[in-house]
Amino acid sequence: MELSYPSAPASRSSDGDSNSRMLPPRQLDWVSDGSVDLHGRPVRRALTGCWRAALFIIGGEFSERLSYYGIASNLITYMTTVLHESLASAAKNANNWSGVTLVVPLVGAFFADAYFGKYWTIATVSGVYVIGLLLLTLSVSVSSLKPPPCATDGICPRASRGQLGFFFFSLYLISVGTGGVKPCLEAFGADQFEEENREERRMKASFFNWWYFGLCMGAMVAFTFLVYIQDNVSWGLGFGIPAIAMAFALATFMVGTKYYRHKVPAGSPLTRVAKVVVAAFCKRRMTLPHSPDLLYEVIDKESIRVGRRKLSHTDNLRFLDKAAIIEDGDFSSNQCSWNLCTVTQVEEVKLIVCILPVWLAMLTYGVVFAQTSTIFTKQGSTMDRKMGSNFEIPAASLQSITTIVIVTLLPIYDRAFVPIVSRLTGHRRGITMLQRIGFGLFLSILSMIAAAITERKRIDAARDHGLLDSPTSIIPLSIFWLLPQYILSGISDVFAIVGQQEFFYDQVPDTTRSFGMALYLCAIGVGSFLSSLLITIIETITGAGSRSWFTSNINRGHLDYFYWLLAVLSTMNLIMYSMISHAYDYKAVEKRNDHDAEKPV
Repeated sequence: MELSYPSAPASRSSDGDSNSRMLPPRQLDWVSDGSVDLHGRPVRRALTGCWRAALFIIGGEFSERLSYYGIASNLITYMTTVLHESLASAAKNANNWSGVTLVVPLVGAFFADAYFGKYWTIATVSGVYVIGLLLLTLSVSVSSLKPPPCATDGICPRASRGQLGFFFFSLYLISVGTGGVKPCLEAFGADQFEEENREERRMKASFFNWWYFGLCMGAMVAFTFLVYIQDNVSWGLGFGIPAIAMAFALATFMVGTKYYRHKVPAGSPLTRVAKVVVAAFCKRRMTLPHSPDLLYEVIDKESIRVGRRKLSHTDNLRFLDKAAIIEDGDFSSNQCSWNLCTVTQVEEVKLIVCILPVWLAMLTYGVVFAQTSTIFTKQGSTMDRKMGSNFEIPAASLQSITTIVIVTLLPIYDRAFVPIVSRLTGHRRGITMLQRIGFGLFLSILSMIAAAITERKRIDAARDHGLLDSPTSIIPLSIFWLLPQYILSGISDVFAIVGQQEFFYDQVPDTTRSFGMALYLCAIGVGSFLSSLLITIIETITGAGSRSWFTSNINRGHLDYFYWLLAVLSTMNLIMYSMISHAYDYKAVEKRNDHDAEKPV
């Protein structure tokens, strides 16, 4: 698609200010990064994008996360109390569903970036999301679709295959919906800010903080209001409200259509990677020129047309540079695109290769992250949850502590921490993205240590009151003893989760931003799978009976050992991450008017 900007500036700097002062106001009105409207026409800066568009997207995310966490936060409770599954089975099923829900976005992101665009992917798959929520509401509401309650003698009938099949079909249909919505919505929101404009680039850095703020507000409503309804009113209403909220999210997203900026789909990223690898292999015997300036690159206009900024040459993975060596016949060949690649195309492949070690280091954090909505909740269900004489806190509602910490700290981080620290460090973000993630990983270790200490105290309290063999009895120990682990988890998320969102959006190629968001989600999802695998391995080693760390009688189990194990694994992972981040080079983007690289900090 050839874009024509009626009054676009002839040249401007990537900061969008020094040269822009010399241009007439009308020339500054056109967004110059390749963004278009829904019909493929160039867009005006004054009428589209920025916060006027991002607020609709954040509002949609608020409702979508309310829907998701309205299901996920109390899922293990439903599985153990209504479907009558064991703790280990319920934890593994919840982790597997969470894992699939966070891995499927790789597929949704691929098709959004390559073919359909983020807008149409979000609009279409949201309908699937709503259908899955409606079917799940039926599953928990209709008596024939769930097992009968436990008998007075304590015998609890298991759910039939048909009942489980309908329940999990509905649940995994929600995963498909999330796969298209979650990675695209955040990337689409960040796309509303032009990276080449200094003011909009500053707003984009704040966007990720406020995006997560909106996400957590939706989660907090789910952890408090919805969980209370599920525990004290009915599961049908508690799961029906998320369906309504998701429909509202879709409506909110559509209302903002006229304000959105769109990136043109750039084709399959797998094909682009393959072209670089094939070209480099075919020219493997050639000698690289003494100067990278002799490698092939296109003019700015062609790169901007597809929304791709030119990247500066780097010295890592130099064997791939051979794909950009110009030889006789390259431009006359019908297969030119497979014989010759630009420096930017080569550097994009390098980016993908270089972020993979960082992604691998996020997997252990994903395992820790999975405990908040599963094992933490099961701990709380055995503790004294009374507030006053008439109100009892739902166990899953304590997850709201994490979100309260996040929504409290994020504005402070954005408005106070970043300006103060940036003056000391010189970085516009205060600290680098990798430093932010690293500090979050450190805090996650502390949260596991706090969880292990609290679990030991809970078991000691059960022993002191003769309740070790009474798993259904409430231990006279306040649920608020769990606060430290939830608070540390919340602070950890402010650094690690938001840092990952920034990193994987910013460091992937410009044309695969949805894929970058999917990578971050996938790390958390694979972490959930690894949590299930770890539980299975521990059960195999310790035995499935009373000696198991995850015995059905949680008072006789050893969740404290599990938390200590996660703390040790997380410490080892942090050491590995420190080495990876120290060696990492950030993406270097060429400025429009010169060849000075702009390196994000």
